Amino acid sequence: MTQTFDILVIGAGPAGVAAATAAAEGGLRVGVVDDNPSTGGQIWRRGAASPAAARRWMEQFESAAITRLMGWQVIDCLRLGPDGGVLRAEGNTPGGEAADLHFRRLILATGARERFLPFPGWTLPNVMGAGGLDAMVRGGLPIEAKRVVVAGTGPLLLAVAAHLKERGAQVMAICEQASPAQMAPLGWALLRQPSKLRQGMGYRWTTRKTPYLTRCWPLAALAESSVGESDGQNSQPRLRSVRLQREGRQWTVECDYLACGFHLIPNTELAALLGCAMRDGFIVTDEQMQTSMPGVWCAGEPTSIGGVECSLLEGQIAGLAAAGKTGAALALSKRRAGMQAFVEALERACRLDPRLRDLAAEETIVCRCEDVRMAALRGRSDGRDAKLHTRCGMGPCQGRICGGATEFLFGWRAGQVRPPLYPALVSSLMEEEAAGSVAGGAEYAVSEGIENV
Repeated sequence: MTQTFDILVIGAGPAGVAAATAAAEGGLRVGVVDDNPSTGGQIWRRGAASPAAARRWMEQFESAAITRLMGWQVIDCLRLGPDGGVLRAEGNTPGGEAADLHFRRLILATGARERFLPFPGWTLPNVMGAGGLDAMVRGGLPIEAKRVVVAGTGPLLLAVAAHLKERGAQVMAICEQASPAQMAPLGWALLRQPSKLRQGMGYRWTTRKTPYLTRCWPLAALAESSVGESDGQNSQPRLRSVRLQREGRQWTVECDYLACGFHLIPNTELAALLGCAMRDGFIVTDEQMQTSMPGVWCAGEPTSIGGVECSLLEGQIAGLAAAGKTGAALALSKRRAGMQAFVEALERACRLDPRLRDLAAEETIVCRCEDVRMAALRGRSDGRDAKLHTRCGMGPCQGRICGGATEFLFGWRAGQVRPPLYPALVSSLMEEEAAGSVAGGAEYAVSEGIENV
């Protein structure tokens, strides 16, 4: 399948929705690609945002003349030049079809994912990301009367705890690794963001009976062996409790779920493949959200972690700029500059305590895909050395889980990104080879600055 667009948007979260909606107002052919089956991304998944916050954008997006390729993943760039390019995408269904998506201009709105840090027991069933548990509950996972500990760092913890509480969960504790002094600038920044302040106060009111513990984190998830119902044989161990630490004191809390996430990591793999310049793990953009690559814009969390309002604004700027409406884009960019104080305060508040590097024991698994343990990674010079000797980061997730952990634990930066970006069918890769266009795309990317990645 081949489709052609004036503007192609990758990602259908708030930033992608805003970008596509703004770009489509000029009558251009606009397409949106997302690996989820429905629009909204993680933050607007199944009503994750209040209807008032999302309704207007979703209604505009649904009514606009936009081609939606939902349930598709971009796996490679076949060609990229000043006049446009071609991305190869694959439907994430059994026997999924491949498609070549031609575009004149490209907007990246690929969002972010949770950062996980390894500690003893973090691979047990029912130990999962805070956002991951929240998404599963929204998808129908029964949580009523279940005991949950929420731990890690960032405003997502409070939001998840409040939602779980509303669904009937017994939230035992909210454990924030940052100190009150570290979080204080974020409180001052929230005073200039009334909507965020009201939202945060609402979350805390919902969880007012739950202890909110700063400078607190999990030391270990503890298991108990369950007995098979039919044959009496031991089955997979399950989570029984979590051992917590706060200012030298340790104690154990019994729980059914441990929701643990240490803030967010931007999804920059596609941008890296295209050769976009990056700084401190984020994609570099100008005031119109244009990247260092001609004809490529970026909006949302890949540029900075700033929340829904910032993502929506950046999406509008990118959509307008890509559609040639420079004046309107520049007018909005002034509002974006006013949000940077919150972005910077959030980054400081979520800075990880160095003591978290000591959580993983020698036998603790760091790379879940390849079953690589901490002891095997010590002494490696960088991520490439670890890959060559241990296969760390070479599993199906391509380092999306362990990469954030090893960056914090050892200071390893992600190396050069190579296609396919996601596990792909052999048939899709064979079609790429037959097209004979992969080398051309790679050559342009390298010549235009992939060394910045």
